[in-house]
Amino acid sequence: MKIKRTILPNQPGTKSWVEKYGKDLVCVRYRYDEKRNKKITTVEIIVDEKNWQRNQKKIPANKILYVRVLYGEIKVANLIKAAGGRWNREIKLWELSYKDIINLGLEDRMVMQKK
Repeated sequence: MKIKRTILPNQPGTKSWVEKYGKDLVCVRYRYDEKRNKKITTVEIIVDEKNWQRNQKKIPANKILYVRVLYGEIKVANLIKAAGGRWNREIKLWELSYKDIINLGLEDRMVMQKK
């Protein structure tokens, strides 16, 4: 199914949906099912709203962090290389995304250092 059009509540073509869902309407989407030759209209509505605060301590998955690998730990270095890690010659640490550090189980080798 392909989404051909997404319209917001203030745009033409949403009047009946705004009347039905009011301020809870987020958008209207028109999807096309080419296999069944059907046009499908969907609406996105707000069903719940709560207060929320960003977790300031959470590390983004794509953040590049540093990993210490001791001289001679060739297997670990090769794992990091295979995951896309890069050697930083200046600070003598590997650079790798947090997501990849977790996936490789290298959390205990992370070094908090600013570039």
